[in-house]
Amino acid sequence: MTLRTIAYAAILSLSPLATAGAETLFIPDDPQFTGIGKVIYQSQCASCHGVDLEGEPDWRQRKPNGKMPAPPHDETGHTWHHSERQLFEITKFGLQKFAGPNYQTDMPAYESTLTDSEILAVLSYIKSTWPEDIRTRHDRMSRQ
Repeated sequence: MTLRTIAYAAILSLSPLATAGAETLFIPDDPQFTGIGKVIYQSQCASCHGVDLEGEPDWRQRKPNGKMPAPPHDETGHTWHHSERQLFEITKFGLQKFAGPNYQTDMPAYESTLTDSEILAVLSYIKSTWPEDIRTRHDRMSRQ
């Protein structure tokens, strides 16, 4: 086992979900955690949401198949309008949990693909890219 593998396992074992009663779940100021999140984002999310979190073009207009395009996760999108808990649950359980079982989407649920800590690392990475004012607003919303 390499030192990098041991470090990766150690960081992911420190699941922020253990502190669910805390004000926030994400760790956007930890470069190791967000670095892991970026790697996972690139392999699991970037093909739809964009390498630079830019989303698909015309993300607010339905595609011909009726599905919504992948929204941006940067500050131009609506990701930061959802609390940390909501973002975690959407990522883990899928949009159908919130929009109903018949909602058609290309967004998969990651419950059987990523661990809770990996999901939190990805979401922490995304949040780490937002401007400070948006991160502050998001922190306030997530505490409510």
